[in-house]
Amino acid sequence: MNRWLCLAIVGLMTWPPMPAGGTTAGWIEIKGAIGPATTEYVARAVKEADRRGDECLIVRLDTPGGLLDSTKEIVQTFYASSKPVVVFVGPAGATATSAGCFITLAADVAAMAPGTSIGAAHPVSLGVGGGDKTDETMKTKVENYAASYIEAIAQKRERNATWATEAVRNSASITAEKALELKVINLLADDMPSLLKQLDGRELHGRPLATANAELTAIPMNSRERVFQAIWRPEVMFILMLAAIYGIIGELSNPGAIFPGVVGVVAFILALYMAAVLPINIAGLVLILLALGLFVTDVFAPTHGVLTAGGILAFLLGGFMLFDQAESGLRLSWAVLLPSALSTAAFFAFVVGAGLKAQFLPVRAGAQTMLGQTAAALTRVDASGGVVFVEGEYWQATSESPVEAGGVVEITGRDGLNLQVKPQLREA
Repeated sequence: MNRWLCLAIVGLMTWPPMPAGGTTAGWIEIKGAIGPATTEYVARAVKEADRRGDECLIVRLDTPGGLLDSTKEIVQTFYASSKPVVVFVGPAGATATSAGCFITLAADVAAMAPGTSIGAAHPVSLGVGGGDKTDETMKTKVENYAASYIEAIAQKRERNATWATEAVRNSASITAEKALELKVINLLADDMPSLLKQLDGRELHGRPLATANAELTAIPMNSRERVFQAIWRPEVMFILMLAAIYGIIGELSNPGAIFPGVVGVVAFILALYMAAVLPINIAGLVLILLALGLFVTDVFAPTHGVLTAGGILAFLLGGFMLFDQAESGLRLSWAVLLPSALSTAAFFAFVVGAGLKAQFLPVRAGAQTMLGQTAAALTRVDASGGVVFVEGEYWQATSESPVEAGGVVEITGRDGLNLQVKPQLREA
């Protein structure tokens, strides 16, 4: 018995150690503006990390900001997560501005890479109250709400609530090193492996993390999230607006084309959907509509391009103001606006102009061209009927005033294959 016990002890002592890397840590990357697609991605990643049994979920963050509604949903997802959520602002050069500040503070562990920054969380950059001339009372209400919200987040996660409110009220922004000093964040890490080592042993959700040798496993966006994230951009909505304008007006100026109208209506519906999500500036939209009106007017008014020049200016200003959210990244660049303005002016000058002018030209074909013409009466024409010769063809005709054969009649109307005529009045 002692022999078998000794062999067992020797075997246990010489048995290869269990690999320390049996644990995994899930991670996702959020880069760009925070919106509905980001919210959906984070919620799915939290569930996936829990299903796989990951030690934690790491969110590598680099954002200029985004929408307050989407930010709130992400914060609530963090609170409800059964797995610890770590937000890592990185790599060097990344920022957690505006909405990113709220999201970072809401994580179980907030970490940043050297050379990154956090802050500037004023409500204007959260897609709230920006652009439109909201009265001061409403601005104050929104600011107070955002300040109390970020303060509650900081207090829940035991972070610097005083600085958090300053980030909202005064757009305070600090570096990663300063954030660690002020206890805004928990860790400073050069990269993800370094972050995992520092997380190891930290007690979260009632147990210590074992991440020192954990394997990082990515949770990528699915196809739907990638498409949604790609189209959730001001440039895409602006292009959809232009497609709606081109398609609908192109169909109206050239009736019967069908395809432009279908494209325009579909683009219009998609633009309306995105307008319900993106913060739209009404003043910018009005300027764009004014520009379109100037383009149409210049098609008929002999202004030698003055109205077109004014339309281009109004179009540029309207496009620039349409998403003028200074710190959220939701605005159009001149590289998009200038070509769009010139192409729109050309579209109205040539395509729409030609179509509208064509609709006002006199009719040159069809039955309407026969009205007012004269014809020779081949037989007697009266109320009971007769035959006339017009445009190389024989036509049945009726006349309230009889016309003898050889006479000249004037065509006054048409009913199917029968013409209504009257005697041509001779000049005195």
